[in-house]
Amino acid sequence: MVKKVERRNFLKACGAVLGSGIGAATGVAEEVKPEADAGLKKAVEKRYQNGTSPWPLCLDTATIRPAALEDKIRIAAKAGFDAIEPWEGDLHDFEEKGGDLKDLGKRIRDLGLFVPSVIGLWNAIPATQEAFDLSLVDSRRRMRQAAAIGAEHIQVVPQPGRPWQEFDAKWAADRYRDLLTIGIEEYSIKPSLVFVQFLPGCARMGQAAAIAIDSQHPQATIIPDVFHMHIGHSGFAGIKHLRGDFFAIFQFNDAPADPPLEKLKDEHRVFPGDGILPLVDILRDLKTIDYRGCVSLELYNPAYWQRNLEEVAREGRDKTLAVIAKVMV
Repeated sequence: MVKKVERRNFLKACGAVLGSGIGAATGVAEEVKPEADAGLKKAVEKRYQNGTSPWPLCLDTATIRPAALEDKIRIAAKAGFDAIEPWEGDLHDFEEKGGDLKDLGKRIRDLGLFVPSVIGLWNAIPATQEAFDLSLVDSRRRMRQAAAIGAEHIQVVPQPGRPWQEFDAKWAADRYRDLLTIGIEEYSIKPSLVFVQFLPGCARMGQAAAIAIDSQHPQATIIPDVFHMHIGHSGFAGIKHLRGDFFAIFQFNDAPADPPLEKLKDEHRVFPGDGILPLVDILRDLKTIDYRGCVSLELYNPAYWQRNLEEVAREGRDKTLAVIAKVMV
């Protein structure tokens, strides 16, 4: 009799354990209170910058361009960024001088940073097959170098520029697919398409999105830049029509009221919050579409280059976080 009771208690205990396990896996056994679920969701969303940002903050090294590559990495880490976005020219010069890019990647990670993307594949989509085949020599080298430091993406700049009437979007889509295939299969890196105001045919977000979609590659992505969305007349309302994972990274900055729009150039970029762009609304839309990639501070302002570059990086991070704080209230 005792053995039967013990066996019955044992089976009952097992059933309770299994039931709790199944409930945890299926969400059936225990009801999660709405306030607890909301708190958990909020905790998951705020996972960077000591819980103040749902996005990792990245420093595009053009922001502190005069510094040497290794100093740029040190400055990004010291200023409190989560990630760094180097330029391929710096990587190439580093390797040409005998540096080991894999060791450099390890040093980046040891400082608590990661590399969401590298800029970039220049002249990556020329107009003819012959020119494209020739361009692959440099494109493959740049992919290899970016992959060596652990970059996830490398930016595709569909130069050289040509009149929009001569820009074949179908050709561009096919060649972008080729670059994706080469990058992923040969180097484990994902090329992502950039749109910039001075490249007719790929000057606006809608044009870049069409090229990426028409590439018919499942890992096609684009890289928006709020400044080029502004001066290239993309506007910002289109963000809501796209999925968050369609953006590889999101370039962040601001534009001043003066000079007027038609005269704005990259050199006029200012710190987030110091200009006129609707940055809070833009970030709210990114949050709505569940974008989870980096917000990358990208400035080309020569006035900032004349300052203490550590202070520039720190001010850029702080002002980016100040914009984000208005989104999170």
